[in-house]
Amino acid sequence: MAERRGWRKGTDASPEGDEETAAIPTGRYRRAASLGRLAARAAVRDGATRVTNYGRTDEERGRRMSEQQFRTAEQIVDVLGTMKGAAMKIGQVLSFMDVGLVPPEHREEFQKKLSKLRDMAPSVAFKDMRKVIEADMGMKLKEVFAEFDEEAIGAASIGQVYKARLHERPKGWSTDVAAVKVQYPGIDAAVRSDLQNLGLILRLAKAVAPGLDVQSVGDEIRERTIEELDYELEAQNQRTMARAHRGHPFVFVPEVATELCGKRVTVTEFVEGEGFDAWQEKGQDERNRLAEIVFRFYYGGVWRDGQFSADPHPGNSILMADGRVAFLDFGLFHRISRDMVQAQAETIRLCLARDGDALLRHMQEIRWIPPSAGFTPEDALEIAEKLVWFAMDDEDARLAPEHVAEMVFEVSDPRSPHWSKVRRATVPAEYVWSLRLGGMAIAVCSQLDASLNYHRIVREWLMGDQPLGELGAAESAWLEERGR
Repeated sequence: MAERRGWRKGTDASPEGDEETAAIPTGRYRRAASLGRLAARAAVRDGATRVTNYGRTDEERGRRMSEQQFRTAEQIVDVLGTMKGAAMKIGQVLSFMDVGLVPPEHREEFQKKLSKLRDMAPSVAFKDMRKVIEADMGMKLKEVFAEFDEEAIGAASIGQVYKARLHERPKGWSTDVAAVKVQYPGIDAAVRSDLQNLGLILRLAKAVAPGLDVQSVGDEIRERTIEELDYELEAQNQRTMARAHRGHPFVFVPEVATELCGKRVTVTEFVEGEGFDAWQEKGQDERNRLAEIVFRFYYGGVWRDGQFSADPHPGNSILMADGRVAFLDFGLFHRISRDMVQAQAETIRLCLARDGDALLRHMQEIRWIPPSAGFTPEDALEIAEKLVWFAMDDEDARLAPEHVAEMVFEVSDPRSPHWSKVRRATVPAEYVWSLRLGGMAIAVCSQLDASLNYHRIVREWLMGDQPLGELGAAESAWLEERGR
């Protein structure tokens, strides 16, 4: 039987060693020292590999460089896993995208290493976390909670989560049990130090992922981490999503105790259930169902409401006993205008219709392709297909992590045969979030080895087709009721 857990942020295991505080280095230079030592070791190893490769065959040289790349990637994971804030956040992003960081022969071993990244976070003693809670709330712990379990049940990149019982059940909650997320003391300074060292961190990542777009990833990390430091903003985002999904047949967003949330503490409804690791062990039909729920939740937020959680990390979802999936963590949240929604929807409609002429005109109008780029209709269609390749045909698509890795390679790596075309496209910044969401959500589905007809689901949203299957029919009925 799969192990059942409560609130979780990417880990089945509770943090260990809670009685001993793992100090979080906050100074820029102190935090850079670990990265600097790693960079030096990687450079020495790379140089040694190149020297020993002299006189070897191409096959031998390739094997040696492959091994060197893998070892460097392993050490990056180790260093990032012992840090907090932006450094660990980069590792978390890489841990589930699996964008070809290492050669195929090392991928399985490396994924096992990455899967442990979420458990590497140093734990902070409760006496120190208690100070943060009481300072943020302006009250003693016993004044707010009837019971408070001092052993953390989960660790996030910038904080820990505890289980507690309130004195009375808040209105709209199904329980009086709460998940209390608390920022690590000193994490704000640590994060800002990481951001100053971001260039060094990303250069290390680029050492094993040559196609990494350092500028765009850097901008994304900066915006994400600053937003995630504001727990009041996250609570507001979660309230928005909980309200939008009340009564949903297969999606649940925990309610928020607004009056108890502050800059460094959030208090939300506790959820019991199975995490992503348990999902991967289920049968094909159930994995397909879970993947469809993930797809409908994240993509549906874009097409229906123009507001969505932009962090579809596997650790942010829990399978509840009643079959619904609870979605957690709204530190990264985005809204787009109805005009932007329609512009993206039209791009996909024209792509599915394979109308290259109309697609080129449309992509020029919305500034995805400059008129001076010299694109042909065939070029425009080829670029757009890279974004929705999994939904192009009316058939089941069974995705695997290597498919996502290939997609990222084709649109981001200079070694890709499509790079000369892709680099001429200029997707405006306001569209990047929803495109990024799509790629990450598909990455989650691929880890479930799911087989779905994405084409039919997309047509349901964008062309008004009849809903597909049991989930589609249930959601359609709920949307009709919500509209009334």
